[in-house]
Amino acid sequence: MVLHLHREIELLKKHIIHEATMVEDNLRDSILALIIKDEELANDIIARDDAIDIKEVELEEECLKIFALYQPVAVDLRYLVAFLKLNNDLERIGDLASNIAARAASLSRQKSITIPDTIPKISTIVQKMLKNSIEAIIDLDGKKAADVLEMDDEVDAKHFAMFQMIADRIKEQPDSVESWLEVLAISRYLERIADHCTNICEDVEYMLSGHIHRHQNKS
Repeated sequence: MVLHLHREIELLKKHIIHEATMVEDNLRDSILALIIKDEELANDIIARDDAIDIKEVELEEECLKIFALYQPVAVDLRYLVAFLKLNNDLERIGDLASNIAARAASLSRQKSITIPDTIPKISTIVQKMLKNSIEAIIDLDGKKAADVLEMDDEVDAKHFAMFQMIADRIKEQPDSVESWLEVLAISRYLERIADHCTNICEDVEYMLSGHIHRHQNKS
């Protein structure tokens, strides 16, 4: 029974990695579409999100099947719970990448708007966070998980700096208020993706220790 359970978990890992690759591709391409103002690529990313949604449902059903058939306990139970949450986080990241693509499609028609360098800088950090968080949960790598949690602070700082930058751009180009607010929304989407990566790495801590670390710093 245990051997069959572990085989199912290994197969589940492969499916999770496939889903993660789809999400990583969409996130990377959404920023590319934004930078090069490629509306066709942006629309393609939005269409590709449907495949991620389908995959998310399939993986959830697979996890529930494993729960029903094998009734896992202890480490195996924590692992499957974390995988269910990871699956949900990946689907949400996919949605946010699609949101970025939608903004990219709109901004591609705004030739007067130059995307601030801060956006690709935030994106580079976030893409690294996503890659490391997936590797952390697959390999149960506490060091990578800790690194992701530290990178989240840098994303928060850069996103906060975007507010003043956008305010300055609006003063310089008052006729482009809506476009600059779309740029700010993209920064917000990237910040939310970083939060989902943080959630994943907090789940790695849970899998390794059996303790939930979220909210512990709140008074």
